[in-house]
Amino acid sequence: MIGRLHHVVLDTADPSGLAHFYSAILGLPITFSSEEWIVVAANDTSSGLAFQNAPGHVPPTWPDPSSSQQFHLDIMVEDIDEASTRVQALGARKVHAADHVFVDPSGHPFCLIKMPDWAAPL
Repeated sequence: MIGRLHHVVLDTADPSGLAHFYSAILGLPITFSSEEWIVVAANDTSSGLAFQNAPGHVPPTWPDPSSSQQFHLDIMVEDIDEASTRVQALGARKVHAADHVFVDPSGHPFCLIKMPDWAAPL
């Protein structure tokens, strides 16, 4: 092993808003916060999602085939319909109904996926 994952970092013009969005979806606390950088993780020594201030952030236009999605998050849920309602109430926008694809308030794509049988319960 060369190293381990520290954080997945998302650029956004609103680090606080996006951190609170994912904190609510994932049920994880904000473990670090500054003007430029906010982290959501299980604890202050775990890898997690980080949100970096990027005033000029331009979201991808995915699922437009002529534009790259750059990356996306898959979020495991027990009930896709219930989760869909809840993430939209938090500010997500549905972009592809058949595949349960959404974009967060800063335009980053994510998918809700049915929790597989092998996964630990939520």
